[in-house]
This record gives sequence, structure tokens and C-alpha cells, in this order.
Amino acid sequence: MYYGYDTQREQVNNFNTQYQTNVDPFVIQTLQTVIGKQLVVETTKDTIRGVLKDVKPDHVMLLAGNFPFFVRIQQIVSIMPID
Repeated sequence: MYYGYDTQREQVNNFNTQYQTNVDPFVIQTLQTVIGKQLVVETTKDTIRGVLKDVKPDHVMLLAGNFPFFVRIQQIVSIMPID
């Protein structure tokens, strides 16, 4: 059976999708104290070296060279400040 585009769109919009994430206020608070400093951030996939520019409840933004990297806090394994 063929359904028109409007019918398919209505069916898709009926779903109630919710996003949930765990927030660790101690990690966020600690990260906020090193904004603007050079860090090495080890993630579950890779290691990134850059300047911490921003901290949000679910991710951080590092500037590595001239490129911004957005890293989910849940993926961070360790963080080491560089002098």
C-alpha cells in the first residue's frame, strides 16, 4: 500500500524521542577551573592535545591547532594539564 509523503511525515512526528545523559557535576566543576589551559584529553578512542575553550554538561570543546574538537564527557578517560 502506498502512503503519501504527508501521511509518512505525520507518522514519524508521533514518536516522542527523549535524550538522556548522565551528568557528573564534579567533573564539570573541575573542567571549568582549567578553561583556557593546554590539556591532553584521553578518550575511549583517541588522545587530543589542545586548549580547553568551553565546558557544557555533556561535552567539552578543545581547540587543537586551528580546529575545534567536541568531546563527549562520557567518552573521556583521563585529562592531564600541560604547563
